[in-house]
Amino acid sequence: MPNLPVAMIVGHPGAQNAEELSRNVKEVTAQQVIDNLLIQPAETPLPVEPAARDIVFRGTFEDVNAHFYEKLWSDGLPIVPPTMAKIKEFLSYTSRDPDESLGILLPEHRAATIWATAVNGVMAGCRPEYMPILIALIEAMADPMYGVEHSGNTPGAETLIILNGPIIKDLGFNYEQGALRDGFMPNTSVGRFWRLALRNMAGFLPHRTDKGTFGNTFRVVLAENEDALARIGWQPNNVEMGFAAKDNTVTVTRMTGGGVLASVTGSKPEEMMPYLADGVVKQSGWEIVFTVGGLAFGTLRPVLVLSPILAETMAKAGWSKNDVKRYLYDHARMPASRVETFTEKWVDFRIGSLKLQANLGKLPKAFNESDDPDRLVPMVLDPDDFMVLVSGDPLRTNAYAFSHNGYLGFPTAKKIQLPADWKERIGKLRK
Repeated sequence: MPNLPVAMIVGHPGAQNAEELSRNVKEVTAQQVIDNLLIQPAETPLPVEPAARDIVFRGTFEDVNAHFYEKLWSDGLPIVPPTMAKIKEFLSYTSRDPDESLGILLPEHRAATIWATAVNGVMAGCRPEYMPILIALIEAMADPMYGVEHSGNTPGAETLIILNGPIIKDLGFNYEQGALRDGFMPNTSVGRFWRLALRNMAGFLPHRTDKGTFGNTFRVVLAENEDALARIGWQPNNVEMGFAAKDNTVTVTRMTGGGVLASVTGSKPEEMMPYLADGVVKQSGWEIVFTVGGLAFGTLRPVLVLSPILAETMAKAGWSKNDVKRYLYDHARMPASRVETFTEKWVDFRIGSLKLQANLGKLPKAFNESDDPDRLVPMVLDPDDFMVLVSGDPLRTNAYAFSHNGYLGFPTAKKIQLPADWKERIGKLRK
């Protein structure tokens, strides 16, 4: 709606006192509302977009990249020109109709087609054989559970893509040292594809529909170390998301930030877990409003990534993933007064009090066991709300804690559908 009249709000209401806010509303905003209701806006023609198979440009590699950047179709890095020949290579890895829609993506209400998925895969530098993963990612992006429409919100959170299944080894994804580092084509290009798809398929453009205050760049794909998981008898993430261990899956979840927990020391879980629980708590602050009702109830899903040696040390003592989650639930806690300070004073997501929400039946008893303001309350409603993953350098005692963006990027998993001749085609690529 390019000619929709807009009344300006001066500054930010959260940074003004009552007098300033009243004056700005009366003198600026209210008058503009009146003017906009009385004046017929001029007609603004919508730009004509090219059809899916239109040739949009011809020229050199440099010319193509300059044109795509000018049209806001690139992320500022060089893109691979999406020629018809390259697009068809990607389409050869799926039997689905190129015009099939995988869903409607907000905010532009665009149909996310197989064709558009292939185009952005080419641009991101993916290889054709990654196409089944790209399709599953767009299916996850289009799932209302994930909430792609929040991808441009002001905290500037970015999506973490978690990969599971035999496809990790089929396509050479890195799941050991540098698991979250760029430099490995599958992990890096598929991560970049997600950000390009948000731009070109969903319609998130910086300074327009993408309103991240600071923002982050794309994250590379995190592949779990399923060899390590099998050795210690822990379930991989795809099983925890409702699939079979042999299934190839992608899980997407949006994170507001994260940090490394270096040099975790101890030969027993009881010696290691206090540091890990402390790190998980310290990575989350205002995000607690996704648990206690400031923005939603019980939608916080913090992530803890353990290096294999940490997971193996815990398993040797008889601990499972569920034991790790239970420890985090019992010990990764915040003082009740701190939670209420976040909701009532610092970020203005009012809940009244934890006691009020518990009395209303919206929070469990663990949040209202006494009136002591220093009592410790959980970060989440259930131990299973923590996600525990295993990846990274197998010889380093480090972990990584991510803070989660709640329902504004809720964990969503999809199964990757492979072509019938997958094993044959992958076998040829390895020769």
